[in-house]
Amino acid sequence: MLSSHLTIWAIAAATTAGVLIRPFKLPEAIWAVAGAALVVVLGLLPAQQALGAVAKGNDVYLFLIGMMLLSETARREGLFDWVAGHAVNMAGGSPMRLFTLVYAIGAVITAFLSNDATAVVLTPAVYAAARKARTPALPYLFICAFIANAASFVLPISNPANLVLYGAHVPSLWPWIKSFGLPSLLAISATYVCLRLVMRKELAGGCEPRVEVEPLHAGGWTALGALVVTAVVLMTVSFKGIDLGLPTAIMGGLTAAVVLVRDRANPWPLVKDISWSVLPLVAGLFVLVEALRQTGVIAALAQWLTAGVQGSVHGAAAVAGTVLAVGSNVVNNLPAGLLASTVLQQARPPQVVIDATLIGVDLGPNLSITGSLATILWLAAIRREGDDVGFFRFLKVGALVMPPALVLAIGARLLIG
Repeated sequence: MLSSHLTIWAIAAATTAGVLIRPFKLPEAIWAVAGAALVVVLGLLPAQQALGAVAKGNDVYLFLIGMMLLSETARREGLFDWVAGHAVNMAGGSPMRLFTLVYAIGAVITAFLSNDATAVVLTPAVYAAARKARTPALPYLFICAFIANAASFVLPISNPANLVLYGAHVPSLWPWIKSFGLPSLLAISATYVCLRLVMRKELAGGCEPRVEVEPLHAGGWTALGALVVTAVVLMTVSFKGIDLGLPTAIMGGLTAAVVLVRDRANPWPLVKDISWSVLPLVAGLFVLVEALRQTGVIAALAQWLTAGVQGSVHGAAAVAGTVLAVGSNVVNNLPAGLLASTVLQQARPPQVVIDATLIGVDLGPNLSITGSLATILWLAAIRREGDDVGFFRFLKVGALVMPPALVLAIGARLLIG
């Protein structure tokens, strides 16, 4: 038994290293799937349980498919170039003003469409804006990654990890705002200040004060309307306690179909440009978390949390949030959220502990490129533009930006009581 547990942990560690380092430049998904397949082939996890673990991500897969269809349709119809042109003109030649404008847009998209939508939808627009403004793209691209996580607990729908962690017990809107309103505001503000300070050299100088903006055609208006309608739909179904995946997939599929039929276009170019590898990556991570559960880690963590709460509720909340913040960068925050949800169900700690855990799961991933699905989607988006950000380059920024926001957000939640 002990040897099998050690083998599972070794496979999980090797898989994590593969996802982080990407040996031989192989995609992250290959390492996640290989690790998941290995625990099944070696008999460490029955195939039926592995399939059950994969099925736990069904709502996430549907959500991602819908968002990627919306984003790719919008990109091909010129919506992002149109938005980028207007953003550059509003900035009036000031990189700092453009930075603030992009950050504010990212916060709104994250709050009402989810952090994954910010990574998928905003990143191409920001890249186009930087190109039009003739200014380095990297500072603005970092905004897309960091605001996607910093604003991801403004509302329950702001991050799929929120739904994974709370499961069927997601707080209603007003209790949510009471618990997370101030922590969200502090996280967003601290991330803005720290990121702007870190990027101050790249933001020095000027940019194009005005660029020509091509008119948005019918397909672009359709995509824009679909994004707005999707935000309304997600808000509605979330408040009614309905899973977000299927409505998002339907909206994405309908939008793509309408535009393709109107243009009488071949769907293949749209389909092939979507980052489908994200789906097996998530599935593989869910399988690995299920394998780790077999080692007794859930029971041990639940006992530790219970003992911590008995000693100090606020202390346990602070430690749990911090541990999850760091741990989410090791196994990704979606499976980490699933793991934490199971621990919380067994330990049944006070609400403040659960909320601090959520902040850690949502905000902690700003430390590394593999911390959240949104950051992985962001990385895929910028790679498609011919750019890249390595693990250590992101970590260098994340280590300066994430901790102050985390301390302020968890501290504010503890003060609320």
